[in-house]
Amino acid sequence: MTNLKYYDIVRNPVITEKATIASEQNKVVFDVSRDATKPDIKKAVESLFSVKVKSVNTLVRKGKVKRFRGIMGKQSDVKKAIITLEDGFSIDVTTGL
Repeated sequence: MTNLKYYDIVRNPVITEKATIASEQNKVVFDVSRDATKPDIKKAVESLFSVKVKSVNTLVRKGKVKRFRGIMGKQSDVKKAIITLEDGFSIDVTTGL
């Protein structure tokens, strides 16, 4: 494991329409640290939420180029993790940790 703590790895839940639909298939979506690996993410989620993780899929959404007060800028890249939980386990992301 890298030198990251569990709260540094799992940053915040993603609450979008697509993530809500995925939650019906026992999946949860989190923003995670850019240098976190799949085993790191699995270990962090299992210890923070006391659940069993079946699989972890990750993706990096590239930052968009945006205009801010007439000046071109770039948003940061964001790494997301789609976590599939074992049957019988669930995480309610609408409540606090």
